[in-house]
Amino acid sequence: MPAFAGVGGALALALASAAQAAPTIDEAQARAFVARQEAAWNARDLPGYFALFTPDAVFVDQTRDVKRGGMIVYGKSTLAQARAQAEKFLAGATSAERGVVEKVEIAAGGREAVVTGAKTTTVASKGRARKVCAETRQTLVLAGGALKSRGQTDTIVRCPK
Repeated sequence: MPAFAGVGGALALALASAAQAAPTIDEAQARAFVARQEAAWNARDLPGYFALFTPDAVFVDQTRDVKRGGMIVYGKSTLAQARAQAEKFLAGATSAERGVVEKVEIAAGGREAVVTGAKTTTVASKGRARKVCAETRQTLVLAGGALKSRGQTDTIVRCPK
């Protein structure tokens, strides 16, 4: 047996141990993350809210095309565009979200999770209030030791009566 075989085996063992010790996402962390997002949005803390996303995050607003099938995309935004739109929107309206996490799917290796849920947003503007309901989906990742979202897709649906 070559003299370096023991060193290579030790290196392989050390790498395997490091991989096992690497941080992973669990369901409780994913649910707490979504709660932090909601709290920041409802507090109108846009710096705090948008800090929870990766720099390359993408935001999509869409609805189902009931007649033809598929989706109708209303808009797709980068992080900077979404933040500018949120600032403009909140300058003339108030918004309160209430969401429910319905499912957390942790990817193999635990470094990514897909969170799906539903939210109801109450928007007040010009003396009128309206409700907007959506199914939500976002992918959470560990980035720089912190949990971040790669963006969010909101599919507008009819609000339950």
